[in-house]
Amino acid sequence: MPRKPVRQPEYEYQSLRMPRGTTRNAARQLLTEQAEYGHWELDRLRLFPDGSRTVRLKRRIIRQVRNW
Repeated sequence: MPRKPVRQPEYEYQSLRMPRGTTRNAARQLLTEQAEYGHWELDRLRLFPDGSRTVRLKRRIIRQVRNW
């Protein structure tokens, strides 16, 4: 009996850049709002030596299957 192929989930990405003066608390609040209201999750956070941050968020793309 042939197996049905399993599809890997697809994601869309969003990048944010936070300047060096951004506090940890402000960054946390921004990321919490993105997660709560936009359904984004943290994919990667990069902290640079000058104090700036680059954040990459991802969320799953849900495709509807048509059954006609």
